[in-house]
Amino acid sequence: MEISVRDEAAALGIFISYLEVEGVSVGPTRNGYMKDAAEELRSKYTLEKLKEDPVVRAYREFYWRIGIDPTKVRPSSEAMVRRVLKGGSFPRINNVVDAGNVASALTLISIGLYDLDRVKGSLVLRLARCCEVFHPIGGGEDRMRGGEPVLADEEDILFLYPHRDSRKTMIRTETRRVLILGAGVPGVERPRVRKAVNLAADLIVRNAGGHKVGEMRSAP
Repeated sequence: MEISVRDEAAALGIFISYLEVEGVSVGPTRNGYMKDAAEELRSKYTLEKLKEDPVVRAYREFYWRIGIDPTKVRPSSEAMVRRVLKGGSFPRINNVVDAGNVASALTLISIGLYDLDRVKGSLVLRLARCCEVFHPIGGGEDRMRGGEPVLADEEDILFLYPHRDSRKTMIRTETRRVLILGAGVPGVERPRVRKAVNLAADLIVRNAGGHKVGEMRSAP
């Protein structure tokens, strides 16, 4: 699967790295690696130290730029780490989503996971048009103001960049092919985004089976 990036989106300074894993078997997470990851995060960060991390700051600054208050809607990776630092644990969804959440928390990179068999046609990173409808995981629908960065197939918005995914391509029990996408923003180093995607792929294969398909790709 190739993802194109329109100039209008690239002008925001955003970039992606992505990789496919196929042959996964989606089910519960059964080993203790999530607990180990939580312990690693608690040894590395405090809430104050996390807030000052340059990657966290980069995502926060980008949120402000696209009209989202990051003190009310926190970047997903930051929110996950904060949950752990406050004494909580990683949410348990399934072995694919859990692997992506751990990789995102450990690298602080926003990671999206998509069921490739539900993607219709080609994928493009572009700006939303006014009044387009987005159906996020968790229910409801959002209407775009116009100008928001989005990942879309030929029918629907799949990702409100860089923080909300669509119900359409969410990981389900029947999912077999997964697209892993790392969402970069200005101020985040490209190698770190690639590292996050590779880590997510490794954790998915280790916990849900399957194998990587092809090489890591990046755009633009």
